Amino acid sequence: MIISASRRTDIPALYARWLINRVRAGFCLVPNPFNPRQISRVDLTPAQVDVIVFWTRNPQPLQPHLRELDARGYRYYFQYTLLGYPRAIEPYSPPLEAAVENFHRLAAEIGAEKVIWRYDPILLTPLTDVVYHQEMYQQIAELLRGATRRSVISFVSAYPKLASRLRALAEKGYVLGEEQFAHQAHRLVSFIVDTARQNDMQVFSCAEQHDLKLDGLLPGKCIDDTYIANVFGIRVGNRKDPSQRPACGCVVSKDIGMYDTCSFGCQYCYAVSSVSAAQKRHKMHDPDAPILIPG
Repeated sequence: MIISASRRTDIPALYARWLINRVRAGFCLVPNPFNPRQISRVDLTPAQVDVIVFWTRNPQPLQPHLRELDARGYRYYFQYTLLGYPRAIEPYSPPLEAAVENFHRLAAEIGAEKVIWRYDPILLTPLTDVVYHQEMYQQIAELLRGATRRSVISFVSAYPKLASRLRALAEKGYVLGEEQFAHQAHRLVSFIVDTARQNDMQVFSCAEQHDLKLDGLLPGKCIDDTYIANVFGIRVGNRKDPSQRPACGCVVSKDIGMYDTCSFGCQYCYAVSSVSAAQKRHKMHDPDAPILIPG
């Protein structure tokens, strides 16, 4: 079994103590996101867990516990989001300098091949246009050279739950549009692929519906059976996860997070329907409880 921790919230940054407590207990409880009264018990013992995939923009709170995970026999890797957007888009993310420093510290501890840089999602707007992303991606790629081997990109998806936040961004000049994508995306992807190559990285897509392979972008799986085999030397199932979007290539995993629990407030986040509600729910968290947030 592959554990996803988590697409739904930032467990390493916000719930690290809970995670290590659940590892010690050997299980956690996870509500069905579509039926919160339906609770699953997830076995977290090393015998049952093939790999843990951590998704984060700040691994620092979890890092003191990594040696314990190693000693208990867990395998894991990190999907590390690092974009450097203005505060209007990412109000509470770590500053770029601190995020880069944390990235290098993590890579030095566990190995560059186990830390994947997510430049994701890309918002093409008049204020974050192709030139903006070219400059930002190049800056970060050069800063991360040697600390990762893989970069993941995708373009923002305008989920219905984001409508009010995207309207608020548009009022500040961050206007999204399909026309901008059509005219600019190919040029940007080609630049990103070349820049990554110059910094010893490969670039993969994440659930990207647009065909960008001609620009050198490799179709990706964030939870990737081939990557896991190459890095950890083990075989896991290769069945596509039916609970993910059609364009997502990830293999089956069990997510132990909960929606509407991330307090970072990123305006593009599909996992939060209300930033204020998520911040309130975060305050309800009990790190000693078997479930992330009580019902």
